[in-house]
Amino acid sequence: MKKHFSIHLLVTLLLSLNVFAQRKAIQIAFLADVHFQDLYGDFSDNPFRGVENPKTKKKTLLRTMDSQLRSTRIFNENYFAFLAALDDIAKRGIKIVALPGDYTDDGQAYNLRGLKRILDEYQKKYGMRFFITTGNHDPVSPFLKDGGKSDFLGENGSPINIFSNKDLVKDNDKDTFITRDIAMSGYLEIINELKEFGFSPSEKDLFWETPFSHRSYKNYSFKKALKSSEYSNRMYEVSPGFSVPDLSYVVEPVNGIWLLAIDGNTYLPKNSNENPTDPDNFHGASVGYNNVLSNKKHLIDWVKKISKQAEKNRKVLIAFTHYPMLDYNDGASEDIKNLLGENKWQLDRVPNDQVAQVFPDAGLKLHFAGHMHINDTGIKKFENGKTLVNIQVPSLAAYLPGYKILTVNSPADFEVETVSITDVPHFDELFPLYQKEFDALKSQNTKDIWNIDILKTKNYHDFTLFHLKELVRLRFVPSDWPKDFIEKTSKLSGEDLLNLSIDNANSNKINAAKFKTWNLEDALLNLYQLQSADELAKKDIPESRLLQFKILHENFEKLNTEDEFLNQLKTFFKILNKLSSGDPAKHFKINFEKGEILKLK
Repeated sequence: MKKHFSIHLLVTLLLSLNVFAQRKAIQIAFLADVHFQDLYGDFSDNPFRGVENPKTKKKTLLRTMDSQLRSTRIFNENYFAFLAALDDIAKRGIKIVALPGDYTDDGQAYNLRGLKRILDEYQKKYGMRFFITTGNHDPVSPFLKDGGKSDFLGENGSPINIFSNKDLVKDNDKDTFITRDIAMSGYLEIINELKEFGFSPSEKDLFWETPFSHRSYKNYSFKKALKSSEYSNRMYEVSPGFSVPDLSYVVEPVNGIWLLAIDGNTYLPKNSNENPTDPDNFHGASVGYNNVLSNKKHLIDWVKKISKQAEKNRKVLIAFTHYPMLDYNDGASEDIKNLLGENKWQLDRVPNDQVAQVFPDAGLKLHFAGHMHINDTGIKKFENGKTLVNIQVPSLAAYLPGYKILTVNSPADFEVETVSITDVPHFDELFPLYQKEFDALKSQNTKDIWNIDILKTKNYHDFTLFHLKELVRLRFVPSDWPKDFIEKTSKLSGEDLLNLSIDNANSNKINAAKFKTWNLEDALLNLYQLQSADELAKKDIPESRLLQFKILHENFEKLNTEDEFLNQLKTFFKILNKLSSGDPAKHFKINFEKGEILKLK
């Protein structure tokens, strides 16, 4: 029986290889968490166009620097980074681009229009095709929801309100603008605006299907696929009495490649006795796949069906969605929980072990995700011989900005490369407006003002690194880390940490003076750099310091103590060690036959 099965697999592989042997390798770019906000957009029902930039004389709709330095994402400069990434993709001649969710920042109508305009431009100019799936920021709720922000920048350098409903305005002392175009779109508005980017079939596609189509590949009909793509035909019951959309689809844009775009959003009702169409009666979807297992089980059955069809018809199946399928903390999640607590460091977003088991059992091997704004590779091998590779695509709105290129050389030969987007034209275009904001904050004697030195950065790489540094200082440390730990470590140098890590017997074996150049505050930033950018962060951290971190980890591991603080430091350097030694995440090959990842230069 096993011999027969092996021959079948061999024949399938050879037939698939024949398809790829007749043409060049296929490349697909993955752009995650763009969080596009249209700096130069307009509102259909309000003449306000933002503030005038003294540098460009253009009206600009931007958020304050204060707000973006307290957020896990940049709101404004990523506009320019998005264009730079698309230009880079165009130069490489890549024609297929997948966006695994959060392509907008809350799906407002003016941002959807701006995104569509840019995607249309690149499709027409370069012959690109874009395929998108939903993230928790697009939509925020399954149905259109009132919203807005109180941190847009006004003419005098102070924040202003822009809301879809005046009842949402809390601070009436600020200038206020009301427009329906800043309401948070639901699924219906998003599919209507962006349907041509994968949500609806194109006559160019060789195959297109949803979880609700119930047709085989052999019986594919564009006309029937178009009918099944309609909003009303893509509903499921997430909870008794609560029907919401699922915009998942599979598409064959070129012969031999199936892109599986999974809508991983699971919007659970807050109150089963309330209105099932009330957008405020739903929890957010940021938890990801953990809720898919309990409330969106039809997706798993569909993935299993698609996987079987792909194998039968000799197609290479590549899945992408907004949410990770594997632990993305390089095995450090339990240590992070022990040090910080289970509700810190966004640990609720880590998929549980069942997620990692269910989808490989359904036939998935290769999966691209976003959501966490990090660069990471995860691989999990199972006793049944199956392997799942989860690739976290970095965000263009965070350190270290970039995107992924998948090269499919054959059904057995996959190569993944991370492209950093660090030199971005016009990244400093808004700096004069931020200067005006800083001056206003200073004149008001505001506490914890952001560091003005960010306006001295020379490129987008440095800008995003500065953003991370301020984010750690202004948000992560106050919200995630034990206060007593931060107080005790605030004045510790690397030399102090070395002395704490060793006993007297080993104290003369290491040159302590070399550890004086940094302190634990530096190590804390390095920890977040490695968590965000993986091996790409090592270019921004002195090699000597990385070696010293390893020495400290090894020393603390040998230290047998009941001292709580020393054990906290032991866990800290254990986490740092794991985050700095994960699977290759820059440029690598995937060998599914051996279940391994091979690092490339």
